[in-house]
Amino acid sequence: MSSATNFEDQEFIGSNFSEIGFAKGKYDNCYFKECSFAGVDISNTIFVECRFKDCDLSMARILDTSFRSSDFEDCKLLGLQFDECNSFLFTARFEGCQLNNSVFYQVDCKALTFKDCKLEEVDFSEADLTGVGFDGCELQWAIFDHTRLERSDFRDAINYRIDPEHNMIKKARFSKTGLPGLLDRYDIIID
Repeated sequence: MSSATNFEDQEFIGSNFSEIGFAKGKYDNCYFKECSFAGVDISNTIFVECRFKDCDLSMARILDTSFRSSDFEDCKLLGLQFDECNSFLFTARFEGCQLNNSVFYQVDCKALTFKDCKLEEVDFSEADLTGVGFDGCELQWAIFDHTRLERSDFRDAINYRIDPEHNMIKKARFSKTGLPGLLDRYDIIID
């Protein structure tokens, strides 16, 4: 990354990076609003304490990209391969975002926050979600397979299916209305 550019305390409003191109480098404390990164290669980029509001990052290429203390609010992040990100200091907050079809396979997600997000068909296989909350999240067809869910909070999440025999769920929290999602594999009827 010797030719990389550094950006600090800058605002990017309404930028369509698929049309104008994206400068790879380090973005420190930058604000992105209504920007489109859809399908853009942002690999090997470092985002530190950046905020993304109403942005579209769907299908962006994020190989070795770092998200450190980054906030995503009301963003579309469809089909992102978070398992290809740089995992060093990977911390992010997702609020009101659509992350459908994204992949967190074997990712350490303990420093992530999900609130009011659509996480449909997201692959959390073998991920570490210890202590992560899913407040107001939609998890239809999300994949939890050999996933560490200890102390995770699903009380306000909906439409999840988690097999207790194939996941670590010690001290995880669930609401009574979420019990069918834990018992689905047994093909029993709950009235």
